[in-house]
Amino acid sequence: MIRVICLGSSASLPSSKHVPSCFAVKYGGVFLFDCCEGAQRQMMKYGANYGSIDCVFITHLHADHFLGVFGLVQTMGLNGRKEELKIFGPKGIKSFLESVFSLKPLQPAFPIVVKEVSSGVVFENKLFSVKAFPVKHSTNALGYALEEHAKIKFFEDKARALGVEGKLFGELLEKKSIKIGRKTIKLEQVTFEEKGKKIVFSGDSMYCDSLVEAAGGADLFVCDSSFSDSEKELALEKKHLTALQAAKIAKKAKVKKLLLTHFSHRYSDRSILVKEAKQEFSNVLSAQEGMELLV
Repeated sequence: MIRVICLGSSASLPSSKHVPSCFAVKYGGVFLFDCCEGAQRQMMKYGANYGSIDCVFITHLHADHFLGVFGLVQTMGLNGRKEELKIFGPKGIKSFLESVFSLKPLQPAFPIVVKEVSSGVVFENKLFSVKAFPVKHSTNALGYALEEHAKIKFFEDKARALGVEGKLFGELLEKKSIKIGRKTIKLEQVTFEEKGKKIVFSGDSMYCDSLVEAAGGADLFVCDSSFSDSEKELALEKKHLTALQAAKIAKKAKVKKLLLTHFSHRYSDRSILVKEAKQEFSNVLSAQEGMELLV
């Protein structure tokens, strides 16, 4: 199972109750999507090991989405990290981060590779890939889609009827075909492909076709929901989404679950936004620091 942990859920700045929107994904490692102020503290508090972070994916260069990188890197270094850290983000992030990290008090104690990305697969391992896609915001901005690789599953009854038992399952997976007596059993005879899970992070965005397309069929859609529909003109001006607009995207993209995040501090009662979203899409949750979802 893929674990998604909400480290922060607010827009723009921290408060006594909330920190800016930020999510950790635990699946064969730890992966951070945006990096709020005090991200390492949030990770310690909610059970995600900041020392094990493999990659950080930054959606755009507004301070609430990347300011935590510097404290995170310092804390990692002070705790003896030596492994390389990869940071992905939009155009401009490489020169900016490298200029800051060149300052003597902030020089990292371990290698950092900063990669500027725009669209397509930006990271891949044995379990999943991460794709970047452009969104519409007040600055150059990205969303990210984590897509688990398809899994090979056995038709167990069929396989056993052909004599595949015990260690032969693993051997067949590795070799693609095996001989049992006079018979040759091919992997495709006794298996099917199970589609992997998909998690999409909108970052900050207004309504746009690229976001609808990227969210298509997502098991979990984590979406900017900065404003109530009563302030849709302000949302348009600031190039953010309302909760209702997020729900409309979720419905159009046929996602399974919508997680609203990046809430303006003007809403002390976020249930109002969930209620609005449910006018269009039923499976809606409100992000909250410490929330953990299994996908």
